[in-house]
Amino acid sequence: MNNIIGKTTEIIEEKELRERIGKLADITGSVYKIRKMSGFSFVILRTARNLIQCVLDTGNITCEELCENASVKVKGMVRKEERAHAGFEIDILEIEILSLPAAEVPVVINNREVKASLETKLDYRVITLRNHKERAVFKIQEGILAGARKFLMEKKFTEIHSPKIVFSGVEGGANMFGLQYFGKEAYLAQSPQAYKQMMVAVFDRVFEIGAVYRAEKHDTARHLNEYIGLDLEMGYISSFYEIMETETAMLQTVMAYLKENCREELELLEVNLPAIDSIPSISFKEAKEWIQKEFNRNTEDDYDFEPEEERLLCQLIKEKTGCEFVFVTHYPTAKRPFYAMEEDGDKEVTKSFDLLFRGIEVTTGGQRIHDYHAQTEKMKERGMNTEAFESYLMLHKYGIAPHGGFGMGVERFTMSLLGKTNVREAALFPRDMNRLVP
Repeated sequence: MNNIIGKTTEIIEEKELRERIGKLADITGSVYKIRKMSGFSFVILRTARNLIQCVLDTGNITCEELCENASVKVKGMVRKEERAHAGFEIDILEIEILSLPAAEVPVVINNREVKASLETKLDYRVITLRNHKERAVFKIQEGILAGARKFLMEKKFTEIHSPKIVFSGVEGGANMFGLQYFGKEAYLAQSPQAYKQMMVAVFDRVFEIGAVYRAEKHDTARHLNEYIGLDLEMGYISSFYEIMETETAMLQTVMAYLKENCREELELLEVNLPAIDSIPSISFKEAKEWIQKEFNRNTEDDYDFEPEEERLLCQLIKEKTGCEFVFVTHYPTAKRPFYAMEEDGDKEVTKSFDLLFRGIEVTTGGQRIHDYHAQTEKMKERGMNTEAFESYLMLHKYGIAPHGGFGMGVERFTMSLLGKTNVREAALFPRDMNRLVP
């Protein structure tokens, strides 16, 4: 047997290069742009996170094959240069071509922005994501999840990974994608809800970041049929307000994390992070009445908000409190799923909430029913077959603490945070009613 001894290529970014001014450095990257001058060329390299300006002395180094989107390895001297975006540039001493493209890109990706329609951007997503601004969206999205995970770990939540192929759905079967599973009918999970609740009895506090599937025939700027869900569930709660407090604290940590770790991307996309000292709350009923009074409009849905009502409510809250978030509590029982706990003394409303952010719902949560008899009775009232939910009801039958949680749509949150107008801009490779590729 031979021992394989190799050296992993070091990934060097702008920060490390700035510390190496006056020294040699080896970097790898893709040629983002070439600007030919008299006797030399500026070669802009796209690394994992930055654009690095290099200078190629064409009088001393010949590299006729060098072209945009070639993968290269460069050795050079890092030199201070105030006129360069990063405050330095690299004088190329050696350049090795590692890979060459077979064709020119069909869309221009090395301008400040990709000047194309959203559909064109998505058709060529494999390529357009290489644009500096396009990919910055997903570094920030990574930061959102990293900040959330940091907070949850510190608060003693356990990360879980639940099945995505399921026998039935807790939310209801109408919005589920069916599939054949070795001769049996199965579905893609529309939520990790049941498994979150089950695992509360094991770990007390759990969270999951994973794919969620909804077979909803909504072709709008705010809907996806597959998205990333940030879900958590926590036991031994005193009220559903404790869940809202937890989400508020989590979002504060997320904003602090982004400020510290995604400064360049935030500046590039001109994002102003919202200040979160506290998040105001208002009941669903009060919110409906306030909107009707302030804007003299009648609602078309007594059990939910219309998109325009969400926008108007956020406008009112911001004018009154300065906050861009608002919790809406006590949604009607008719709107909430069978596991939502009803308010004490009022069966018409639930101990539940939505979080709205800049005019759009990004989170749904609340307290769950933990009593076995109360849960089975609620299911029977809705005409549900309790035998079909036998494994779910084991949770209640054999004892579970008072608990609750929430689910956040990560792409929607990213869209609102970055001021995007379509949730597909915040989805890496979006899946909607009309798109299965790339």
